[in-house]
Amino acid sequence: MKLLMVEDDITFANTLKRRLEKNGFDCVHVDNNNDALLKCHSHQPDFILLDMKLAQESTLNIITPLRQIRPNSRIILLTGFASIATAVDAIKLGADDYLTKPVDTKTLLAALNNCKASAVAVLTNTEPENTLSAEQVEWQHIQQVLKFNDGNISATARQLSMHRRTLQRKLQKRPH
Repeated sequence: MKLLMVEDDITFANTLKRRLEKNGFDCVHVDNNNDALLKCHSHQPDFILLDMKLAQESTLNIITPLRQIRPNSRIILLTGFASIATAVDAIKLGADDYLTKPVDTKTLLAALNNCKASAVAVLTNTEPENTLSAEQVEWQHIQQVLKFNDGNISATARQLSMHRRTLQRKLQKRPH
């Protein structure tokens, strides 16, 4: 099972690559759109994982060409900046699934195999992972948006559509 991963966060990519290789995937990693298209031709992946927001580019732009190169490959978009609009765009462009970061192995395998997460756990004979609580997921998403905005609380609050004071309160309450 060949997999092409397009991800600019090297640490995240290496972690994800190890998790997927433990589950039988032959992973190739690239960090930009041009290399993704080139590797898609040479590697002929059965699965393609795209980080939606690379450093200076969006992988939404390459979904259609990837689909043309590999019409039967399963394309999954991963993003830390989820929105209904981008989810709709990704699916219209040819993505098979749209997942928000952080994503646990069970959910990712379910998306790759196009089946329910509980069935994947049985199929892969894996123990259920510690899943994140809603508060932890929210905290991590806020941290990603805050980092994207270079620590600017006001810009982050605007992007998250919340009042600045509400954001400050949420930042003071780190979930365990």
